[in-house]
Amino acid sequence: MREPLTLAVAQPPCMSYDIARNAKAHADAVRAAGARVVIFPELSLTGYELEADPITADDPLLDPLVAACAETGAWALVGAPVHGEGGAAHIATLAVDGSGATVAYRKMWLGETESAYFVPGDKPAVHEVDGWRLGLAICKDTGIPQHAAETAALGIDAYLTGSVKSTGESALQDERACRIATEHGVWVAVASFAGSTGGGFAEAAGRSGIWRPGGAVVTQAGPETGAVARATLT
Repeated sequence: MREPLTLAVAQPPCMSYDIARNAKAHADAVRAAGARVVIFPELSLTGYELEADPITADDPLLDPLVAACAETGAWALVGAPVHGEGGAAHIATLAVDGSGATVAYRKMWLGETESAYFVPGDKPAVHEVDGWRLGLAICKDTGIPQHAAETAALGIDAYLTGSVKSTGESALQDERACRIATEHGVWVAVASFAGSTGGGFAEAAGRSGIWRPGGAVVTQAGPETGAVARATLT
């Protein structure tokens, strides 16, 4: 029988374009979260700055985060722009543990402005931790029923997403999470950017949360930068 999985959603402070500083803030959040898996917002390592230079998974600027994962035994799912084939770039989720980082998922459904800078990923993805199958999503993906359905078809236990939303979109963020948890009978976790960032998000929503299968919210952070919310999946 699988052991319960402790999951956290984090809203670390972010300095636009400053990956070194942000990686250290992510490392602090991992240490504070006390969770096996810690989820971070969309483009959390650069801020929602679409012109930020893409990185690779072996970028040494990630070393403080790798070290924090090694110390705590955690996985961190972080947002970053990454290099693709032929000079293309993707909005991606990096899976980081004590041994390093890998590109775990590339955002499939891009916003109109994002399409000028990035190309979409071509398939849903699952990241497995301790026998738990974690489907991955990024922001707009959650509003596309096809994405949730195709990810759920891979046999997932939870649907995890990093997001950036304005304060006026908090209700939309909650509605999408509840719908996916209800329709697909899975846990849903949303790590949502707090504070200010690029792309016109002078005041991002925060209010990261975790929903149980069936749609009930288990825990939810406030709008403030630095908040972490945690739940145990059973």
